Amino acid sequence: MRYRRLTNDWDFQMGHGSADYLRDSPGTVLQAVMTRLKLFAGEWFNDTAEGTPWRTQVLGKYTKTKYDSAIRRRILRTQGVTGITEYRSAFDGETRNLTVEATIGTIYGEVRIQEAL
Repeated sequence: MRYRRLTNDWDFQMGHGSADYLRDSPGTVLQAVMTRLKLFAGEWFNDTAEGTPWRTQVLGKYTKTKYDSAIRRRILRTQGVTGITEYRSAFDGETRNLTVEATIGTIYGEVRIQEAL
């Protein structure tokens, strides 16, 4: 599996030859998972059915029963993911941050997500 490395600002990293790519590692799959989670449903012009259903199942009041399953589904359907061994989320109403922590099994080994989405 090969994936173009992203900068901290989520732009493509370029100008470093083969160092611009992640290859066959848990980090490769982690970047694929994070890219998929951050893509809003309908945002990609090439496939408007692709994306995380942020507007319909994650954001808003009374979505706790929906957003965990939507996020888990996006993770599990990512290429290279074999399963989720741990998952927990927490919503902070003051900062309006949803923090997701998960340990993900990949075809290259385990990787951990700890991200405010």
